[in-house]
Amino acid sequence: MPYQAEYIWIDGTTPTPLMRSKTKILADGKQPPIWGFDGSSTNQATGEHSDCVLRPVFQCPDPIRGGHNVLVLCEVLLADNMKPHPTNTRSLAEKAAKKYAKHEMIYGIEQEYTMMRTDGTPLGFPQGGGVPEPQGPYYCGVGAGRVVGREIIEEHTQACIDAGLMIEGTNAEVMPGQWEFQIGAADALTVSDHLYVARWLLHRIAEDYDVVISFAAKPKKGDWNGAGAHTNFSTKAMREDYAAIEAACKAIGKKVELHVSNYGDDIQSRLTGAHETAPWNKFSYGVSHRGASIRIPWQVARDGKGYAEDRRPNANCDPYTVTRLLLETVCG
Repeated sequence: MPYQAEYIWIDGTTPTPLMRSKTKILADGKQPPIWGFDGSSTNQATGEHSDCVLRPVFQCPDPIRGGHNVLVLCEVLLADNMKPHPTNTRSLAEKAAKKYAKHEMIYGIEQEYTMMRTDGTPLGFPQGGGVPEPQGPYYCGVGAGRVVGREIIEEHTQACIDAGLMIEGTNAEVMPGQWEFQIGAADALTVSDHLYVARWLLHRIAEDYDVVISFAAKPKKGDWNGAGAHTNFSTKAMREDYAAIEAACKAIGKKVELHVSNYGDDIQSRLTGAHETAPWNKFSYGVSHRGASIRIPWQVARDGKGYAEDRRPNANCDPYTVTRLLLETVCG
């Protein structure tokens, strides 16, 4: 019995790449092979040399189609030499992961996002203009007027579970229409692969509700929280000794510009020093401090070991890049 394989990849759109996908029908028992696509339509090639290659790197059950159908996350290769395409950030993360494997770095990523109407206004904001009540009752809220889009959340969460993704939780966020789910804890490639598939599932499910999922850093200007992808990280040494946590924070503090410039588009509009952020151009770390660049959870300080949370990555960040930079900076 034939089955459907949904090939998913990240394109070359700037400043924030988009997710693309297409379907291949395969005979029962046949594994998804290398495939191709028109790179001139995804900002990854020119028309006279348009072919790009899709190489499967992660596969899971398709929770939307069900049955034997699968989702296939792919990396993009150049057709002429089968080397990683310049937009293939996964290949760089893979090299770093192999180089620093002995440090056993693991991550958990808190993916925030905003549900938008097709007219560009956040779900939960009055239609036709105006603003809702100020921030306060929406975070982890319950009840009409406080929470919107829960039906999408429930469906997305179950889809991630059915797909076997490492989803750890969900919650409504500080701004109306804003939510979060968490993926992890796992190594750089696993957490990033799972996060990208979870993002694709979110886009796909919201599509059925005529809702647009925005990963913009500051989807609504004004006195509203932005959207981030707080990244928790921990080496084997950090999980054994608090001194290693402080050493990691100090190492990251020496490369502020490198990290911030690669943590997602429009980061300066989000990292202002307000709305639970540190200023984009200043580095700080502290215990239980959500206004710091890196927060060390209170229980970590109490236990004298554990992990730290880099609060700077945007919701629209590339997890392959974020995990790679943390790995290279902390372990290098």
